[in-house]
Amino acid sequence: MNNNALFDVFDNGIVRIALIGVLSILALFLLSQTIITAGNFGRPGNPATDTITVQGTGQATLPPDVARVSFTVQNTATTVAAAQEATTKQTNEALNFVKEQGIAEKDVKTLSYNISPQYSYPNPCTRGELCPDYYSGTPKITGYQVSESIQVTMRDLTAVGAMLGGLGKLGVQNVNGPDFGLDDSTAGYNAARVDAINKAKTQAQSLSKQLGVRLGKIVNFSESSGGYSYPMMYGLGGAAESKSATPDVPAGENTYNASVSITYEIR
Repeated sequence: MNNNALFDVFDNGIVRIALIGVLSILALFLLSQTIITAGNFGRPGNPATDTITVQGTGQATLPPDVARVSFTVQNTATTVAAAQEATTKQTNEALNFVKEQGIAEKDVKTLSYNISPQYSYPNPCTRGELCPDYYSGTPKITGYQVSESIQVTMRDLTAVGAMLGGLGKLGVQNVNGPDFGLDDSTAGYNAARVDAINKAKTQAQSLSKQLGVRLGKIVNFSESSGGYSYPMMYGLGGAAESKSATPDVPAGENTYNASVSITYEIR
């Protein structure tokens, strides 16, 4: 085909229309891709690149509404049955006393029940002498110790002192507590979280003004929380004839803490 024939083809109106149509379709396709890309910007899967992150630490101090007291009853005898009998008798006396204080059954639970053999070892070391292998011989079982640990949840905080004094008079061992706190500890954490979020928001607003930017949507949030309870330990134990006085046990307050981190998109 010579040059004149080629020019004749392009001079043809039908061909010109076809070329214009192809170019128009190509232009529309490129425009649509640009619109799709712009529309997807900032959506999930396209993380924001311009952000600021702020932290806030909150605190809430609330009075306790429960006190938890635990105690252990333990006895040793030559047989398991005898040790169990003695422990059961003393535990029942303690539980009867607890019930007399108006404690509901749902607020009393057993933490542990243990039976442990008691041993004696041959050739014990004598102070001042060269000690042979202390455990060289076969240990001999001399008896059994049976122990039961009970936890009591008290809702009348004014009666805690009487509970501790009464348990001491009964001769139970290892009375621990009271641990003052909230029956639903999440209430304390929630209040601390609200305080932390408010502080983080205030910081974000102040920072955005200083930077001359506007805050957008929140793109990330994280938190950590922890409460600090300071239980008062009241150690008792000994013989049943103990003359323990009713102690004065102030309840105080509990402090709960929370920390948050918030990331904002900025414009």
